[in-house]
Amino acid sequence: MSPKKNNIKDFFTALPKNVFSGFVVSLIALPLGLGLAMASDAPPIAGIIAAIVGGIVVAILGGSHVTIAGPGNGLVGVLLVAITTLGLDSAYAAVVCSGVLIMLLGFFRMGKLADFFPSSAIQGMLAAIGLIILGKQFHIMLAHKIKREDTLDYLIEIPYTLNDMIHYENKGLIYAALAGILSLTIMTFYAKLRNKFFQLIPAPMWIVILSIGFSYYFELVLHEENPISKQYMISGIPEIQQIIADIQMPLFSKVGTISFWSSVLAITLIASIESLLSIKAVDKLDPEKRRSNVNRDLKALGLATVGSGFLGGLNVVTVIARSSVNVNNGATNSSSNFAHATFLVLFIVLFSTQLTRIPLPALMAILVYTGYKLASPKIIRKIFSIGKEQLIIFFVTLLITLKIGLISGILSGVVTTFIIHIILNKSLSLFLRNVLKPNVLMYQEAEGDHNFYVSVKHFCSFLNYYKLKDKLDAIPEDHDVIVDFSLCSFVDHTVMENMHNYQELFKKRGGHFDVIGLDMHDTDSEHPFALRRLLPVPNIIKNNLTRRQTSMEELAADYDLHYNSEKQKEVDFLNSFLFFNTKHINHIYNQLSYKKGVINLFDIEFSEGEFIAKEVVRSTMLHIKLDEAIPEFTLDREGFLEKVYAFAGFKDIPIQDHSDFSRRFYLLGDNEDAIKKFFNDDLIHFFESNPYYHVESNGTSLLIFGKERLASVKEIKALFDFGKRLREVVSNI
Repeated sequence: MSPKKNNIKDFFTALPKNVFSGFVVSLIALPLGLGLAMASDAPPIAGIIAAIVGGIVVAILGGSHVTIAGPGNGLVGVLLVAITTLGLDSAYAAVVCSGVLIMLLGFFRMGKLADFFPSSAIQGMLAAIGLIILGKQFHIMLAHKIKREDTLDYLIEIPYTLNDMIHYENKGLIYAALAGILSLTIMTFYAKLRNKFFQLIPAPMWIVILSIGFSYYFELVLHEENPISKQYMISGIPEIQQIIADIQMPLFSKVGTISFWSSVLAITLIASIESLLSIKAVDKLDPEKRRSNVNRDLKALGLATVGSGFLGGLNVVTVIARSSVNVNNGATNSSSNFAHATFLVLFIVLFSTQLTRIPLPALMAILVYTGYKLASPKIIRKIFSIGKEQLIIFFVTLLITLKIGLISGILSGVVTTFIIHIILNKSLSLFLRNVLKPNVLMYQEAEGDHNFYVSVKHFCSFLNYYKLKDKLDAIPEDHDVIVDFSLCSFVDHTVMENMHNYQELFKKRGGHFDVIGLDMHDTDSEHPFALRRLLPVPNIIKNNLTRRQTSMEELAADYDLHYNSEKQKEVDFLNSFLFFNTKHINHIYNQLSYKKGVINLFDIEFSEGEFIAKEVVRSTMLHIKLDEAIPEFTLDREGFLEKVYAFAGFKDIPIQDHSDFSRRFYLLGDNEDAIKKFFNDDLIHFFESNPYYHVESNGTSLLIFGKERLASVKEIKALFDFGKRLREVVSNI
């Protein structure tokens, strides 16, 4: 029996890391909160109020562990409509009412709400929200304010705005547009610059720093006024005393109107779906592999929204981008959410006057980039690769959302999905006869056994997926599960995507999740998420080798290595490495193996973050199996960033009588005595006399890589040689 964890001691031990992570997140939340509020036609401070109230309330009462709460991207469109039609005070009342409804969803255990909507319809709705954000803010980003009827008109006007910008004669407008373009450039290329020093400060904060620095340059160095037109500068940010004095009660006089409740329902729908999707995505990133209490989180989010509305703030939702940054910076519990809110309070108290130096186009560039990520062409390509019918669902939802509204859009997506399912199966009766039946059977193969068998009959789609989900959620993730679809005539895309998510979840937590019975099901696509139906199986097309793969194949022949170009999904041997704790491994490929896999070099594709914050990284790594167990450790080159990490509780292990090694290398690990004993003179001299690599031990094997990119053939040779020689040194210890 494992010893009982001391939760209080663990909390305080991890507190420095969580405070550090909360600080980094606050650097993103500050400019984003200002931008989201202004994009919604609310006062700039409204977004900060939502982040502060959400961070405090959800941290204390929420059921998630590493999520961040605050104003959400998806709510910009509905809040803008609410404020335009109801007025600001009545819109705050709608925010309060939506908070009450979200609390009720939590009390009635409606955390499964998002499972009732088809995946492609949700993607279409999110893409429409992205276009709403992009279309309306693009013109402000280029210092060209316009007023149009709907989003399509804003999108059609983009070429005219670009043309007008080229012909600007007003110096203030030119500088304003340049601020927007530079900010958009920073947002676009920030993730592609894999520099740990540059990425210590998030992209939105770089925009704030450069904007304020630009203002001071003209004021203190050139002794001139800021050249950016004043109409495109942030205004209306009061000091903290004024904020408290100006707090107004929401106006409930329009509570009896249809427009009021249509706004409330739209806000509630988008806020709950955005939060539920984000919580689900962040759970995949949790380094301790915990599952959030979704219904408890909904109660906390609802209460925070009520409080925010009464204080003059926006809705509070769980936000994926800031949550991803939170996890990637070492957060382990909700104290990071609380810390992020605390730092925002300090920023407003100490630096509120400095925020008026930020150009409006710079903040709108952040939102334009966010809107593009939600409606990226990559999403369309991905949906098309899953199936052509999914593209129809996606575009129907997107267009109706843009032309009519969010509620109409998501309902049209649901109806379109149902109609397509009937057409594909040529049977309405399949769904009508079986939708209410208990179509899921689950049993444990033997009492006390960890093996569960789940059989699904008739059909499994977004309409009845909740029945299967309820069964699967009752199984501990460290057990073994077999889900059998052999008696199921139809399995849709939403279900296939969720089965894939369960497989990843069980694999990370020590269990095994196997999906069987789809051998006789046909699909129009080779994508693993494509819907399945009982039809003949199609032919499979084999791809040719790329130029790089041909070079690696030749390298294998020259060095007597075994080469395999195919993608491999079985990557369990990498999951125990600390580097992949908060990352999702998609696959490895282009493997070069030495001595039957004792040394294995491969290209790898993994992702950081989830949803719109997701960044896919491809790198080349080396895995070495060891003959005997060694201590677990991580070795990196010492740098400025590692010194900063020391303040967050990450301790560098010094090696006695090797001051040069301790100065040049950053050594981490829990068992300090064993690590010091393992790092003898030979091993230290080896590292000191060779190029720097990231070297990590999980106790039985080593993981080695250089830069977070694919290696050239020359670099592959150097990496392979380094690994072979390192294994010899380690074997002699």
